[in-house]
Amino acid sequence: MINKIEHIGIAVKNLTESSIIYEKILGAKSYKKKEVDTENVITEFFKVGNSKIELLQATSEESAIAKFIEKKGEGIHHIAFEVADIYTEIERLKAEGFIMINEQPKLGADNKLICFVHPKSTNGVLIEICQEII
Repeated sequence: MINKIEHIGIAVKNLTESSIIYEKILGAKSYKKKEVDTENVITEFFKVGNSKIELLQATSEESAIAKFIEKKGEGIHHIAFEVADIYTEIERLKAEGFIMINEQPKLGADNKLICFVHPKSTNGVLIEICQEII
């Protein structure tokens, strides 16, 4: 079961320049910056009430973020939903007919296990499911 919108991921070409923009918009500095080697990205997070904004910059041309920007330009890349049990949620979504990009969760940024639902089964929106690692 989905608990809440956890964050909105935004693909950017330059994390430093984009961070300045979001600091001005949100009136706050980011609280975390982390490189995620498995995804070939550097992420930076901002708190917005109970939700977050995640900026993502590719560290490799092979990164999904680099390919996204090449195809669509900078902008909203995904929406992430928080769940209590990611394994149960993956099975529920598969049973509902959704196509999973990841059959098993993997380590993501911000102390989360993550998996993605393919946009072909969600009207073109990349959905991330995430669970806090306890």
